[in-house]
Amino acid sequence: MSSGQTLHGAPWHLAGEYPSPASAQVKGDLAAVDRLLGAVERRNETLEPLLATATAPASTVNAAASAIAEARAIFGLLEQAEKPLQDLDTYADCLLSGDSQDRDAQALLGRLQSVHKRFAEAGEPLSQFLDRAPQAVVDGYLAHPGTEPSRFQVAHSRKRRHEVLPLAQETLTAALAQDGIHAWGRLYDQLAGSLACDVTVNGEERRMGLAAASALMLRADDQLRENAWRAMNGAWAQHEDSCAAAINAIAGWRLEMCRRRSRQTQAAGRRDVHFLDAAVHANRIERATLDTVLGIAEEGRALARRAARLQAKAYGKARYGPWDLRAPAPAAGEAEEGIAYRQAVELIAEAYGEVHPRMGDFVRMMAKNRWIEGTWGDNKRPGAYCTRFRKSRTPRVYMTYAGGTSDVIILAHELGHAFHAWTMRDLPECQSRYGMSIAETASTFGEATVRAALLQRAKTPAERLGIAWEEAAALTSFLLNIPARFEFERNFYEARAARPQRPDELKALMSAAWRKWYGDSLAEPDPLFWASKLHFYISGLSFYNFPYLFGYLFSLGVDARREALGDAFFPRYEALLLDTGRMTAEELAAKHLQADLTRPEFWRGTLERLAERVDHFEMLVEKAAMAERTAAEARG
Repeated sequence: MSSGQTLHGAPWHLAGEYPSPASAQVKGDLAAVDRLLGAVERRNETLEPLLATATAPASTVNAAASAIAEARAIFGLLEQAEKPLQDLDTYADCLLSGDSQDRDAQALLGRLQSVHKRFAEAGEPLSQFLDRAPQAVVDGYLAHPGTEPSRFQVAHSRKRRHEVLPLAQETLTAALAQDGIHAWGRLYDQLAGSLACDVTVNGEERRMGLAAASALMLRADDQLRENAWRAMNGAWAQHEDSCAAAINAIAGWRLEMCRRRSRQTQAAGRRDVHFLDAAVHANRIERATLDTVLGIAEEGRALARRAARLQAKAYGKARYGPWDLRAPAPAAGEAEEGIAYRQAVELIAEAYGEVHPRMGDFVRMMAKNRWIEGTWGDNKRPGAYCTRFRKSRTPRVYMTYAGGTSDVIILAHELGHAFHAWTMRDLPECQSRYGMSIAETASTFGEATVRAALLQRAKTPAERLGIAWEEAAALTSFLLNIPARFEFERNFYEARAARPQRPDELKALMSAAWRKWYGDSLAEPDPLFWASKLHFYISGLSFYNFPYLFGYLFSLGVDARREALGDAFFPRYEALLLDTGRMTAEELAAKHLQADLTRPEFWRGTLERLAERVDHFEMLVEKAAMAERTAAEARG
């Protein structure tokens, strides 16, 4: 680490959005949301009696003229209300990510629960109108400058119109969700931020939060990583009953909604609603695309296991352990001082800048404006994410930066998300929302860009191995760990349909999923991964994990176009990102990559590129082993 540079990142700057949870600005936005929702509720009193006529199969634009006018006005009011409401939510979450014990932020988040409930209820009549009305009536609604930008969102929502429950039931469901499924998600977040564990470090036990313990998984000391992993699992084991109650409640809620919506589909002569339907729809992909991607993962499993065994070999072990998921290259050594935060930012900026100077400038702007949270703290929540404030149209990145090469890659990943949001900042709000499968495109592309640039700059065998190691770690993560998560989650939902699963049953399901995907490359499974992985508890989106696999493979396809197009690539890349809020993944690929995502050919091309990287990684591992043997003989 360079003299005078701080290893850990700086705290992010949130005061530009709100000075404090009790500030006049927060109160002002709460009051504005209240006024806007009041206006929506008054207009709903007019719209609701008109729904029967407007949504009748034979309804026309003329017959539905009054309903169309009210619906347009309600859409505008809800768009206005959503910005401050989401900003308040984001602000509270940001504060609690940095300090899970922040009582003022907890109070604000608690207050927002009732506001979210009211917002969801207020929006149901508009949703009913847009989903149930004949297409001609909806086209009439969209034939206006204020509503035309929402054309894709309306059309996409209507794909599930046959599942929509009557207004009273949808309103009740939206109202109960805040103290139902979302309450369990909030409980888990609070638990994750409050847990602590005792990790043996240099022969001494140290008490620390989960975020700090997780950072130890980045160290080259194999025993230290295992100590940290076992300590964290020990902390989760003490709360496995609570976690089981939460994950069962979240899944149970979704399965009950599937059953109730299936009654609607049966009446329309359609198949029952499957628990994956909502996930693929939210990700704006077709089920055929998901099946194809999972099939490609199966084809790539042997390659990924080979990479995992090579990682184990580099540590002198026969098999990969769960504590090795974020391990650095042993030859690189991960010096105790690590990579300074400012140095990491500049490395990423230079790598991004090789794609286009604007991308490098963006990274430096994020750091200069302190829109990145990278500090270390006992009360910090584990994990990393990117979020944004709607009114200012500015992104924020959250992580615990500890100086490892893996941390640099994580930061590059989250800054990819941030660049995606920044690219879309001038679009209408309704066009800036995109499915998570496509959301992972810019982030995993950012990772690949940084890894490639670092490899090109590497001067020593140890440096080259360190970067190739990160590529191998990404491959094993996306082609083994992510499918194992999906395998567990799918099997869990099938079992949960019969009854809640006990902690021992959840452990068995998780262990079986790990063994299926990691095979003989695995030393032992991680039976408590269902408890420690927060992705299973995100109440707003089911099956949160498979989009990472999609995004990883899709971004490799995008990266291949970069090599082919040269200087012409960046404008096309920006155009792809801009379209993510107004196209399905299949439409994006057809327009920008001339590819059919439902067929395996596009995806197999990415596996071929990965095979070359594993061959390169194996060569570097063998060279490092040979050098170590030579050094040992010289010492002996």
